[in-house]
Order: sequence, then C-alpha cells, then structure tokens
Amino acid sequence: MILYYESPRSGAKANADWQLSCMQRRLAKSSHQAQAELSIVVCYGDSNTWGYDPCSPYGNRYPTGSLWCTLLGNELGIEVRNYGLNGRSIPRREREMERAMDLICHGEGFAVVMLGTNDLLGGGLLTAEDVAGRMERFLEKLCTHPLVVSGELRICLIAPPALQPGEWVREKSLLEESRRLGEAYHAVAGRLGIAFIDASGWEIPLAYDGVHFTQEGHAIFAARCAAAFRADASLI
Repeated sequence: MILYYESPRSGAKANADWQLSCMQRRLAKSSHQAQAELSIVVCYGDSNTWGYDPCSPYGNRYPTGSLWCTLLGNELGIEVRNYGLNGRSIPRREREMERAMDLICHGEGFAVVMLGTNDLLGGGLLTAEDVAGRMERFLEKLCTHPLVVSGELRICLIAPPALQPGEWVREKSLLEESRRLGEAYHAVAGRLGIAFIDASGWEIPLAYDGVHFTQEGHAIFAARCAAAFRADASLI
C-alpha cells in the first residue's frame, strides 16, 4: 500500500509543523533501516575469527563468550555469526569462491571478511601486494552476488592485525609484509567501493606463536571494531 501525504493549506505555522512531522518520520525510518541492515553481521575469517587457543593441547577454541565476534555482537546489540575456520586462506579457485559465497551471502546484513594471514604464512614468500591481489579477485567475485549488487548485503574488508615475533614468525619479511597489508587492502577496498577497517596497526596481544589472539586480544579487538563501526557512518 502507498500512502500519499498532502501538505495542509491552513497557514505558515501549520505548513511548518507538517514539514517537521515529515522530517521526523524520515529520520525515524532511516534509523530503523540502518539498525535492520546492521542487525546481522557475518564474520568470514580464519582461526583468529574461529577463536583458536594455541595453548590448548587439543587445538580447542577459547570459550565462545570471550571471542571477538561474540563480544562485538554484545557491544553493538546485534547478531554476529562466526564463520571462522582454522587454516583458512583467501579463496582462489572457482569452487572455493562459490562455497564462500554460499556461506556468506544468504540474507540482508553485513559481511565482514578478515583473511590474509595464512596466505603470508604459507611459505610462498608472498608480498602484501600479492595477498591483496588474491583478496581483490575474491571480493570481485563476492560483489557479483545478487544480494551484494542490490545493496541488501554489504561487505567490509578488515586488514588483520600485524604478526609479531614468535614461534611461528621467525622471518623479518613476514613482519614487514603483514604490517603493509593494511595499506594494500585499503587500496582494494577503494577500488571496489566497499567498507574497510585497518586493524594492521592495532596493538593486539598475541600468543607465544606471534599469530593468534590471546583472550585479552579478542576483547581488545572487539572493542576496537565496535568503535570503528560507531565512528564511521559508512559501516552502519
């Protein structure tokens, strides 16, 4: 049903009141739409999204309530779905990208993508630009999905926190390239016209391996992400 509003004709004050009422209705509608769009956030990432605990003898995850995805949802009052997976790198093959799309693109909301660490750790001596190229090809594919094209599902790329010296990070080049990933990803997000959060410079506490978040790291990362969502109008 379409409702038509006709401006009253009973004087300047009545007309001003009518315009104010219309503005209030528009603002209320805009606020409601923004909240609806952010009501569900899908987080597609690797072990730092899944919540891997490197100190666990059986490769378990931290308690669900302490993971950054859970804490972010609590902080913003929204539903956040954790689609992290240990060892996940950026999808490159057609079938891998299609599976990722099936997982990510299934409704209105926001999809957060944070990958690239495992690509750097894979032993191929990749540069930040190499990893960003992989990410751009994946996101280009993701952006062809009808939900993304229509604007019902929006994409936010997060550059992961930089690696730190540790058991898994012995080469100086890994440290350097992980720090440069933020700048390379920022360029990708700009070309694709998607939202971007640069966490590469955040001081997130990592475990002894120099890769995985500690529980304190999850809490700090969640707080920084929540602040980024609140501060940038393009993210809500």
